[in-house]
Amino acid sequence: MKIGLIGLQNSGKTTIFNALTGLNIEIADYPSQKSEPNHGIVKVEDERVEKLSEIYNPKKTIFATIEYIDFVGISGDKSNSDSFSDSGMALVKTADALALVIRNYRDPITDDAPTPALDVEAIESDLLISDLIIAEKRLEKVELNKKRGIKDSKVQLEENVLKKVISHMENSLPIRSLSLSDDESKLIRGFQFITQKPLMIILNSDENKFGSSEVCVQELQKNYQVIEFAGAFEMELTKLEKQEAVEFMQDINIKESARDRLTKFSYELLGYCSFFTVGEDEVRAWTITKGENAVQAAGKIHSDLARGFIRAECFSYNDLINYGSEKNIKEKGLFRLEGKKYIVQDGDIISIRFSV
Repeated sequence: MKIGLIGLQNSGKTTIFNALTGLNIEIADYPSQKSEPNHGIVKVEDERVEKLSEIYNPKKTIFATIEYIDFVGISGDKSNSDSFSDSGMALVKTADALALVIRNYRDPITDDAPTPALDVEAIESDLLISDLIIAEKRLEKVELNKKRGIKDSKVQLEENVLKKVISHMENSLPIRSLSLSDDESKLIRGFQFITQKPLMIILNSDENKFGSSEVCVQELQKNYQVIEFAGAFEMELTKLEKQEAVEFMQDINIKESARDRLTKFSYELLGYCSFFTVGEDEVRAWTITKGENAVQAAGKIHSDLARGFIRAECFSYNDLINYGSEKNIKEKGLFRLEGKKYIVQDGDIISIRFSV
């Protein structure tokens, strides 16, 4: 999973990035000339993986991971819609979701009060303009091809969906809020529109304001999924020993680390779940979208498994814990052979039978 952190300059993006990754990227109060983003990969803590590793004692234990990408701060200059470099824009488009970091403390340079709703509006407007330019250029090309005699049902459908998307964005609405059919979604998938991506808001509060911004959070929640962090405080927590960090977290009523909270939040936003493969060589967690079937799960492991899929041998993590062993699971009749259309469930332990 890739999550891109975006936000206005001095929103505390890099502070949040450090809190999530445990890295120590330099924090600057003034705009940086740096144009390339920061990268950090963290494992998805899952006690089920740890328990499975205890049971099977494998040579390797592999957790799912999240890659965080900390993009350069957006200037907020209305006269300049080029928020990212070409390479940065290409990288933004590879993200599975975007996390919009919004300042909820006084600006360290100007001492201006925070304006979360206005900041969200400014960035969404910026991203809409970027997508609108792409859609309009493509529509011009489609219409030109039609004049040249290139007319078929696919071209007509593409023209219709582009007009639909453009009309929606011209009303200042992101593509993610537009209802599209499967065929329509497939036609525009290649454009990787930024406003089509799932978007969450990280309200970055200072330590004193954290937990007391209910009105602000509720206002943002009308249109977005919102999570609040005390970014600077939580970045400092990553530098402490575990027990010491827990004690400080209790002081401001933080029950889990920023990393753990955002992981759960991201899985919920994207509709992800986990299945596992187990054995003496390896215990591993795999991330899949809820609703995907056994063949799609096999493809996550290796394309050959999907291509030569025969059956999926399945049992659940909970049954393994309840009954203690695969042998007991089989005796209870809880070991299953599933076909291609089986919908994988969170916590499934799967082995693929295949032939290539």
